Amino acid sequence: MPLNRDSPGYIVGFSAVVCLACAVPIATAAVMLRPKQALNQRVDRLSKVLGVAGLLKPGEALPASAIEARFEENVVAVAVDLRTGARVGPEVVDAKTFDQRRAAKDVATSIASPKHSARVLRVPHHAVIYEVMKDGQVEALILPIQGYGLWSTMYGYLALEQDGRTIAGITFYEHGETPGLGGEIENPAWQAKWKGRQAFGDDGEVKVRVVKGAAGPAEADPFRVDGLSGATITSRGVSHTLDFWLGPHGFGPFLTQYRAARAATGGP
Repeated sequence: MPLNRDSPGYIVGFSAVVCLACAVPIATAAVMLRPKQALNQRVDRLSKVLGVAGLLKPGEALPASAIEARFEENVVAVAVDLRTGARVGPEVVDAKTFDQRRAAKDVATSIASPKHSARVLRVPHHAVIYEVMKDGQVEALILPIQGYGLWSTMYGYLALEQDGRTIAGITFYEHGETPGLGGEIENPAWQAKWKGRQAFGDDGEVKVRVVKGAAGPAEADPFRVDGLSGATITSRGVSHTLDFWLGPHGFGPFLTQYRAARAATGGP
């Protein structure tokens, strides 16, 4: 009996075979490449931390092994309890393997965030910060930050100098903002404008923000940063992000304790 290529059974069967033939190699490749993708993501995060800490120059290309070695030599990952601001040891959180974004999605390891313009839905009980070390002393703090812009949640890092107040740098490693507009949060020229700005006012409240138009130099205009041209909502999103994570529901309690400890030992 000749095969009827126009019959529903033949069409369905042929489609199923084609789909299976395509799906198997794609799924196999995805599984095989998953460890490499995870490694690439880790190395990218480490390079962003090194970059915002001034330990990796813009455009400097290093193999993954060199990036990991430089990170291990200069940076220490520290877990903190966001509810109290206290540091916690490896018996509570392994700072080297902790997945903060996953913890924020789990109701057992996070709390609902208060309503805020940064649109952070849940805050994990714990977070991992990075201490940049020099001669056995903390030279800078790197804080993970996230907040909503125009189209997406923006994930990045904020670097504070040794005093826990002065901004040393900012960077973003993941977002979906408009290229050439809000996407300019990745522009090194714009990121360089943050260095030397003050995160807090004399009253301890978060004061740094992105303004519409141009701000003055850091020495004369310490709390304001140039806005992104044509990206007002993204600019506001960055301001809201810092207001949240430097405030009482983010790293505010930790930074208060950090500065108090420094003052007790004679630091600025």
